[in-house]
Amino acid sequence: MFNKINRLILAFLVVCVIQAQNPASAFNFKFPFFKKNKAKQETKIPENIEPAPIQPDLTEETPVLDDTADENAETPAVNTEEYIDEDNLVYIKQLEIFGNNMLETDYIRSLISSREGHIYDRAEITKDLNNLYATGYFTQNIRAVPIKLDDGNVRLRIVVEENIPITGFTVSGNNSVSSGSILDILSELEGKPQNVITINSAIERIQELYSSRGYILARVSEVEDDPDGVINVEISEGVIGNISVVGNHKTKDFIVKRNILSAPGEVYNENVMRSDIMRLMGTQAFKDVQRDIVMNEETGMYDITIDLEEQRTGKISLGVGVDSSSGFFGSVGFGENNFRGLGQKINLNVMAGTGILMNDNSVIRRANWQAELSFLEPHFKKENQSLGFRAFMRSFGSYQVPLAVEKRYGGDVTLARVFEKYPRLTGSISLGAEEVDLSEGDYGRISRMFAAHGLSMDQRNKQLEGGFYLRAIPAIVYDTRDNATNPRHGVVARLSLEEALAVTGADSYGKLEGVVKKYIPAGRKSSFVVTAKAGGTLHGDVPEFAMYNLGGPYSIRGFNISEVGMGDGYMLGSIEYRTPIPFIDRLTSNAFINNVRLAAFVDAGKVFNSSLTDDLYDRPGYAITAGLGVRIFIPGLGPVNLDYGFPLTNTHGSRSNGFFTFGMGDML
Repeated sequence: MFNKINRLILAFLVVCVIQAQNPASAFNFKFPFFKKNKAKQETKIPENIEPAPIQPDLTEETPVLDDTADENAETPAVNTEEYIDEDNLVYIKQLEIFGNNMLETDYIRSLISSREGHIYDRAEITKDLNNLYATGYFTQNIRAVPIKLDDGNVRLRIVVEENIPITGFTVSGNNSVSSGSILDILSELEGKPQNVITINSAIERIQELYSSRGYILARVSEVEDDPDGVINVEISEGVIGNISVVGNHKTKDFIVKRNILSAPGEVYNENVMRSDIMRLMGTQAFKDVQRDIVMNEETGMYDITIDLEEQRTGKISLGVGVDSSSGFFGSVGFGENNFRGLGQKINLNVMAGTGILMNDNSVIRRANWQAELSFLEPHFKKENQSLGFRAFMRSFGSYQVPLAVEKRYGGDVTLARVFEKYPRLTGSISLGAEEVDLSEGDYGRISRMFAAHGLSMDQRNKQLEGGFYLRAIPAIVYDTRDNATNPRHGVVARLSLEEALAVTGADSYGKLEGVVKKYIPAGRKSSFVVTAKAGGTLHGDVPEFAMYNLGGPYSIRGFNISEVGMGDGYMLGSIEYRTPIPFIDRLTSNAFINNVRLAAFVDAGKVFNSSLTDDLYDRPGYAITAGLGVRIFIPGLGPVNLDYGFPLTNTHGSRSNGFFTFGMGDML
C-alpha cells in the first residue's frame, strides 16, 4: 500500500502531466487532488543515498534487511567504521542484487553502471542508487553494502526494497470510452511494483486516447490504491453544462442552435463542435464563428459560448464571363443567404450570352438567355433535412438537336436528407414539371443535309418533337471528401434515376446514371482524381433532346459539346493529376494563388445506340483525349476550369487539332 507521502507524490505528478499535456489546460481546469490551503508535495530523489562503509565478510545466514529499521532510514542496519586507504585501489570482485521479488535481476543490473572488475567508487555507486530510485519501482530503502574479501577487494551487495505490487485496476466515470480500451493501457502494469512514473505514463496515454477521439476535456481526476494492491482510476470526461450564443443580431437564436449538435449533458467532443462550426459557416450568414469553454466551479461541468460575427447576407451581383455552353455572357442577380434571419436562401439570376463558344456547324449561332428563381429551407421539419424550390426559363441554340432552337420552362421541388446513422450518405427526391419546345433554326441548311444523306424530313420532325413532362428524380450521394471546394482525398459517388412521364409530345422514358470520383493524395499538395461515369436508358424511346452526350468541359475535353456523339447510353473514364504552381508558396503566401492547380488529364468514353445527328455529322461515337489545364478554386463556388485537350483517336478533319473548353465545378 502506498504510504501517505507516496500518495501525495502520485497525485502531484498526475496533475503535472495532465496540465502539461491536455489541450484543455487553457480552459481553467482545476483538479480535486488537494484540499484548499493544503501544501503540495514534491517528489525529490534523496541526495544522500550512498553506499555503506565497507563491511567485514558476512555469513550467508546474516540477514541483509533489518525488519526493525525505520522505513525511512538512509543507512544500512549493519554499519562498521572500517577505514580503507583511498590510495590503495579496491575492485568490485562480485556484484549481488538482493531484495527484488517482482523485477528481474538482469533488469536491475542494466540500470546500474557498476560491474565486476570495476574500481570501487563511492561516487559512481551513489549515482547507481539514485538511478534505481528514479525508476519509481523502489522505496528510499535502497542500500549498497560493500563486503571486504580476503584479497582486499569487495563483494558489492545492492539491496532494494520494491513498492507493493499492483494486483489490478478499476475504472469509473467513463462512458464515452470503454473500460476495456482503458484497461488495455493499464493491464501491462499489473504484477509489477507500484510506480508513480509508469502510472503517470499510463494516465497520459489514457488522456491521449480520449483526445484522439475528440474528448479533449476528459481527464483522470483521481487515482487511489487499495490495501490489496488494486488501483482505482476515476475519469472525468468533461460534460457540457450550458451552451449560449452571442453576437447574432439578425439571425434568430433557434436558427443558430439547430445547427449545433452538441448538447448540454453530453460529453464535450471537439470533432462534433468543429462540425457544428462548419455547419454554421456553411449557412453563409456569418463571417466568423468562435467557441469559448470555461469550467463551472460549482457544477464541475463546462459552459460553452458560441461567439458569432454576422456578415451581410444580401447581395446584388453584376458579372461578365465566358463559358463553353453560354459563350461570352453577362449576368445580374439578387441573393439573400439569411432570408428573414431564418437561415433561408433565396436567389434570382438572369443571364444572357452569345451562345456556345467555338461552336461547330451543328449548333445554330444564336444568343441565349436564361432566368432562374430558387428558394432553400436548409432545415425542413428536422435536422439534416432540406427543402428547395426552383423555377426556370431558358432559350438557347440546342447542342443536342442540330440547328434547332430549344426553349425550356419549368420548375421543381427537391427534398434532401442526410441519413442519421450514415452521415456521409445523402438521399434526395426531386419532383417537377417541364415544357420542352424545339423549333427550326436554319431550315435551308438542315433540309440540304437530310437530302444529301437521303433522309426524309419526317425524321427531322421527330428530332424536333418536344413535349410536357412530369419528372421524378430520386438520387443518393456518398461523400467522404476532406473538402468540397478543393479536395485532396476521399470519394464522392452519385446514383440517380430519372423518370419522365410525357403528358404531351414524345414518349415517356426512364434513365439511370451513376458516377464515382476518387481523390488520391500525391506528395505534399498534389493529387490524382480518378472518375468513372456511366448511364443508360431503362425503358422508353428517349427523345434526342434528352439523350446522353459526350464531348465538352464536363465529359471528354478536346471536343466540342456533343461532338463525340449522342446516344441512349454511355461510359466515361478520366484520370487527372493536379499540382500547385511550382515554388509558388515560396514566392507568395496568398491563399487564393496558392490554391491554383495545374492539371494534366486523360479522358476516354463511348456512346451506345448513336443518334441520327451522329450520322449527319459523322461523329465517331468514342474518343480518347489528353491535355493540360488550370483549376482556380473559388470558395463556395468550386473550381473554374480551363482545359486544352488533344484528341488521340478520331483525329481526321476538324478533330486533328486540340480544343479549349471552359467549365465550372467538378464532373458529377
